[in-house]
Amino acid sequence: MAADSDNLVRLTKADIKAAAEVLAKAFQEYPLTAYFIPDASKRLRKQASSFGGLIWNGIQYGEVYATSSKMEGVAVWFLSDNRKIPPWRRPFIGRLFTMLFVDRALLKRQKAFGEYAGAVRKRVAPFPHWYLQVLGVDPEYQGQGFSSRLVKPMFSRADKEGLSCFLETQAERNVALYEHLGFRVVEEGIIPGSGIKSWAMLRKNDR
Repeated sequence: MAADSDNLVRLTKADIKAAAEVLAKAFQEYPLTAYFIPDASKRLRKQASSFGGLIWNGIQYGEVYATSSKMEGVAVWFLSDNRKIPPWRRPFIGRLFTMLFVDRALLKRQKAFGEYAGAVRKRVAPFPHWYLQVLGVDPEYQGQGFSSRLVKPMFSRADKEGLSCFLETQAERNVALYEHLGFRVVEEGIIPGSGIKSWAMLRKNDR
């Protein structure tokens, strides 16, 4: 971990395993997680492996933060234009890491969701922005303000840069939380083949 502003820490590759375990616990009962991995007895292990790939991706080509060295919560951010990512690598980033640990059914569901979510984001946020791909707080620390602590420093930075922030959630209870943080719902839809509702949300910067 490396010290960062506003009492957050920026994660490094050495933190991947611990951060992935936090996110796996945070999303154990999440609707999209249950769709990806229907077997609850295998969900925690498989999600930890899957989140490991996403966090590696974030550290390599985006920014990943935790609330402190205790890692109460973790957030993974990417710039919308992927400026740091070589074009030839964009379709494959993190996929090899994930494929080593998860089954093909999971990869198929993740791919279907990724295509749906990508199309929505392209439609409702066709301008440069910060993408909050995942935000998770360890269940032990939920309800104590850690989500707000994780995102506010990036909000301040985005405001200075003149950029909006985008996310999607598949849990209705999270909509009010993100609205409290300044996001607004810009599109609602059902993820094809899943029956799961998804909310696309934008914190717009009007500068």
